[in-house]
Amino acid sequence: MINIVLFEPEIPQNTGNIMRTCAGTYTKLHLIKPLGFSLDDKYLKRSGVNYIEHCDYTVYEDFEDFLEKNNEGEFYFLTRYGKKPHSDFDFSDREKNIYLVFGKESTGIPKEILSKHLDRCLRIPTNSNIRALNLSNCVALVLFEVLRQQDYPNLSKVETIKGEDFLTNSGCNFS
Repeated sequence: MINIVLFEPEIPQNTGNIMRTCAGTYTKLHLIKPLGFSLDDKYLKRSGVNYIEHCDYTVYEDFEDFLEKNNEGEFYFLTRYGKKPHSDFDFSDREKNIYLVFGKESTGIPKEILSKHLDRCLRIPTNSNIRALNLSNCVALVLFEVLRQQDYPNLSKVETIKGEDFLTNSGCNFS
C-alpha cells in the first residue's frame, strides 16, 4: 500500500489537491496535526471538488501518534536537503507499505525527524532559483514515480468515462 503523509499541512488548497490525487490513485492519506485549516474549510472542498468523499484519510494528533499507529513499512522523507533524487529509489515491491512523508509548506519536516532517516531523504531536483516546488505538485510527482515503478496497480491506463476510443470516434469534435 502506498501512503502519503502530510506533516502539519498549512494550506487548504494544497491538501484538497492532494486528497483528490489520493482518491484517484487508491492512496491512503495521513494528516498530522496541527492543521493550518479546518477539514470543513470551503477552500479544501473547492480544491478537492467532490472527490474528497473517495479519499481514505486519517488525522493524527502529532508525529508520535502517527508512528504508534503506522510502524510497519518503509518511510521516505521528501526534503530539499535530501541528497538523492526520488527517482533513484526502488519502490517496485507492491508488497511493501510505503510511506511518503511531506513537510509543512513553510518549513518542511523538522531536522529532528530527518536526521534519524538520512538514507531515506529524497529530493526533487530543481535549480537554485526556488526553495521548493508546490507541495501538491511534489506529492503528485513522487507518488506517480512510485506508481510508475509498480506499473500503476489497479489504475486504468485508458479513459474510462468517455471510452478509450473517444479520440478515434468519427463524431469527435476538437474545436
